[in-house]
Amino acid sequence: MTITPFIRGFSLSASLIIAIGAQNAFVLRQGLRRNFVFATAIICSLADALLISLGVGGMGVLVTRIPAIANFVTWGGVIFLLIYGGMAFRSALFKSNLNLNNEIGQKKSLRVTILTALGFSFLNPHVYLDTVVLIGSLGAQYLACERIIFIIGAISASFTWFFGLSYGAVRLASLFQKPVAWRVLDTLVGIVMWWIALVLVIGILG
Repeated sequence: MTITPFIRGFSLSASLIIAIGAQNAFVLRQGLRRNFVFATAIICSLADALLISLGVGGMGVLVTRIPAIANFVTWGGVIFLLIYGGMAFRSALFKSNLNLNNEIGQKKSLRVTILTALGFSFLNPHVYLDTVVLIGSLGAQYLACERIIFIIGAISASFTWFFGLSYGAVRLASLFQKPVAWRVLDTLVGIVMWWIALVLVIGILG
């Protein structure tokens, strides 16, 4: 037994997950709004754990060999990102009296939070590329015992990141007392969502 597979799994997963993306933007906003913070973090973490395990178990090879699966997930992700991005722009442009207290007072239901978190976890093609294909292909090179250690390392990075981002955002909530801060955040979230959707469409049509 060696700790090297754990370190490699953790470092690879951390390097991929920290990049700014649709899922991280959603988790950040949930933390700032103090809206079901734990539920958001645990769902995203468990989704990563599932996809990493499937990827290391061989699903990554299947996805790369059947383009139809990748195309289906990509178009679903494009539609989801366009809708959520449009909602963010609408909030930035038309929502009145934006401030921290209003945001906390207008929490979405737990059901909506769960469905949205699942959407960002399973309708985002970048998540599959990172967890199933990249992490999966590297982890599959290890022998059975070391493969399990690698998976644990990669999953640990996901849990560390999502819980750290969620509860770290809660501590930063005081910075969003002014309406302009929420408008800037919503605008940036909308830009991120639509930019990723555009990149995905270009990738499919190109």
